[in-house]
Amino acid sequence: MIRIETTSTVHADWDGLVTVASPGLMRLAYMLCGNPHAAEDLLQATFARACRNGERIAAMAAPTAYLRRIMINEHASQHRRRRLATVPLEGDLDPPVPTTSGADDRDEAWRWLATLPPRQRAVLVLRFYEDVPDQEIAQLIGCTQATVRSHASHGLAALRALLTGCKEES
Repeated sequence: MIRIETTSTVHADWDGLVTVASPGLMRLAYMLCGNPHAAEDLLQATFARACRNGERIAAMAAPTAYLRRIMINEHASQHRRRRLATVPLEGDLDPPVPTTSGADDRDEAWRWLATLPPRQRAVLVLRFYEDVPDQEIAQLIGCTQATVRSHASHGLAALRALLTGCKEES
């Protein structure tokens, strides 16, 4: 738990917000990252950025929405940094072994989500997993509702193309 201390005061409102918001934000982080370790790092980075203004955030009418916004922005920033530093390996990987396990299907869905640009992934996760309305998604990622619908449409089309490609290979 993150504690903000000033001289001798521990702000209980911030501690309470962290306690209440952490499970939902962790789910969102996992959906954005697809990896539990990266999700924990994203959650920690979100709270680290937010704790600078913890008292102000805790006093907001919708602090969790603001924390979601910070998380989505932080994820996009991390994605940009990682994209610049990632070097794909070729020829070192064994071909995937076909399986029919539900866990494998779920893992494959995460891999497909990971291929989407961060904003499309965020829109799909917020809309279909977190069940957030388009208006709130637009506020969270800083765009219009039409852009949210466009990101959702393009993201679903990309996932559909991946799924169609997998069915044709089988």
